[in-house]
Amino acid sequence: MIDVTNILARLQGLSAAEEFFALLGVSYDPKVLNVLRLHIMKRMGQYLAEEDFGDLPDGVIAARARSTLARAYEDFATSSPLAHRVFKVLKDHDPDQPATPGRTFVPFDSILKPFGKE
Repeated sequence: MIDVTNILARLQGLSAAEEFFALLGVSYDPKVLNVLRLHIMKRMGQYLAEEDFGDLPDGVIAARARSTLARAYEDFATSSPLAHRVFKVLKDHDPDQPATPGRTFVPFDSILKPFGKE
């Protein structure tokens, strides 16, 4: 059982992803977290932004925060960051989306001439 006292304030005071997992009692694979921490935490933030915690008891808030962290972790533990595209740079370069007019993407290797060849 986790200590749910003043859970929102305690979550706001955390900085490392491992601290969130420890406080909320969510298990994780360190190898997954080391590679995908920013994606997981960004997705958790997106999920939390959809929640309304107004006047809810700390126990309910903690349970919801725990489930959002577990859900965010599972999103990336079971598929690649490209499948979820939580960051702008990944959204902007989605090959399934049409190119934005005036913003053509040219791969870097296509503009390089092999050294020593004319």
